[in-house]
This record gives sequence, structure tokens and C-alpha cells, in this order.
Amino acid sequence: MPLIPEEPQIHESAQGPRATPASGRTAPTPRPVPGPRPAAPSRPGRPGPLRPTPPAQRAPRDVAPKPGPSAQAAPAASVPATAVPQIQLIPASADGALDAAEEAVDLLLDSGRAPGEVLVLTTGEQHPWAAHELTFGEASYWAQHDAGDDVFYADAAAVGRASARPVVVVAVNGGSDTAAATALPLARARAGALLIVCGDPQRINAALGAGV
Repeated sequence: MPLIPEEPQIHESAQGPRATPASGRTAPTPRPVPGPRPAAPSRPGRPGPLRPTPPAQRAPRDVAPKPGPSAQAAPAASVPATAVPQIQLIPASADGALDAAEEAVDLLLDSGRAPGEVLVLTTGEQHPWAAHELTFGEASYWAQHDAGDDVFYADAAAVGRASARPVVVVAVNGGSDTAAATALPLARARAGALLIVCGDPQRINAALGAGV
């Protein structure tokens, strides 16, 4: 059944963002998240003229451990092997898909998601941060992915190399229909809790075989 753009809300227990089409440029207030939220570290999406310093790891939320020496906090980015992600479509033009994806990431972080839980993929032109970091070599670039302590941006063609994360955001900002048809199902497989796709609804439905 073809995907119909949803009302601007994300149906997942982990309190994702509510987003609107990129053309509106108005992001609604995210749902409140219980408990204090640590200050967000600098985002990798806005590099300066020099190579940005490694992002500071976000401080863990205040969690009172159970009594006893063996109490441990579960890793923030752990994804159950059997998790089935919720899917949200944010309608946007190819030119506006990357901006829509950035807005979705901002809302995710504001609603309490840790930066290391988010993977952003682009089907067309690379995100500026990814293009910048790749100038220092792929080894350095993928080392930041493996560190898993910040939002990571990658070309959708490289999704097979990316590890699963709770949230995957895909910007369908160009590229061939074949590339999108290949990347979107793989992105869905990498998303542990939520898959957000920003782009033209008809193209996305066609790429996914109207199977979402």
C-alpha cells in the first residue's frame, strides 16, 4: 500500500521528533522528555575552515544505579536484534531534503536522543561534514563512525559499511532511482527504532516498492 505522508508526529516509544515538510521551514515543539537533558556538544554538520576538533562526548543522563558493586548503565546506542523500526516520511524536494534531514536531527537531539544514536545518509550530494572529513582520508573518517559518540553522516552507497543505530535519517537529495531503491531498504535494516526519510513521497514509495 503506498505510503501516505503522516501527520507530523513520530510514533515510537523513544520520543522521536515531530517534523514538517522542508518547505514550511517551521519545526514544531518536540515532545517533552522526562529527566534532565545534558548540554548538546557541537554538531559535526557545521565545520569551520580548519578541521573541527573531535566532538566532546555528551555526558550521560543522571541515572541512579541500583545498590551493589555490579550496577551498570546499559549502553545508550544498544539496539535489540529483533527491533522493528517505525518509519516516518517528511515530504521535501530533492533540493530541500538535506535541510529537512538536518531539522529532523535537531529535533531528535532536542527530544533527548544521544548524538551517537543517529546516522544520516544522503542519496545525492554528500553532507558538507562528510565531504570535509573525507579530505583527511577514509581511515580517519570511518574511525569517527566507529567511535559512535556523535551524529555520523555518510553517502547512502556506503550504508552497508555503517553499523546499526537506533535512528537512521535518509535525505533523498538526488542520485538515481536505482541507488535510492537499493539504499532505502538497507537503511531500514540499519535502523533499530526509527527510520526517517526526507524526500519526494512518490519517489520514496517507488524506491521501497510501496512496501512501507
